[in-house]
Amino acid sequence: MTDVGVAGRTVLVTGATGASGRIVVRALLGAGARVVAVGSDDGRLGALEDELPGAIGEHADLTDGDDVLELAMRVHARVGDIDGIIHLVGGWRGGGGIPGQSDEDYRFLERSFTALRHVSRAFWDDLLASHAGRIAIVSSTTVAAPTAGGANYAAVKAASESWMRSLAHGFTTAGEGAGATAAAVTFRVRALAGLEDRLATSVVDLWQADAATLNGTVTELTA
Repeated sequence: MTDVGVAGRTVLVTGATGASGRIVVRALLGAGARVVAVGSDDGRLGALEDELPGAIGEHADLTDGDDVLELAMRVHARVGDIDGIIHLVGGWRGGGGIPGQSDEDYRFLERSFTALRHVSRAFWDDLLASHAGRIAIVSSTTVAAPTAGGANYAAVKAASESWMRSLAHGFTTAGEGAGATAAAVTFRVRALAGLEDRLATSVVDLWQADAATLNGTVTELTA
């Protein structure tokens, strides 16, 4: 089946106060979705809500599993079950070759993967119950061509992509007999700067395509 679009669906956007997050939230609202915008800075969340009327701000530390469970309870109380997660928590650190891949940098980068694990587990039942569940992340082309100076970064992105493939398998397994209605999608970029609008359009389009066709796909975004 082909889904009817994102209008009327509830989508949770993590990392919503960043540059790409704001553009994705705006695009989803413009397409008729209800958007829960998650961030870790109350001031930036407030500014986002002022800038984009209709966005529902929620503060959470997504690296804290208990905090994410509390987030899920608040979201369910405010808007009910969700139909999608757009995970935009990220950041980059690198350089210095292999000796320069510090534990401090790795711990910073690993936060995005930890957040992905927590959020996807907390809202797993929502995605399965939805008639059009979607979860998407932004990864990097360095996963396919890692460098010494970006080893930590590529390793974390590779782990995130592996997790997404596991989610895709879970959706397929859960949908056997009835047809899968949820999909896990990975977008890869060389650099996200300048591609924010392209990302936003691709996110909105996730609800225009058949789940079985989308599930487990990796798509490189280019200008």
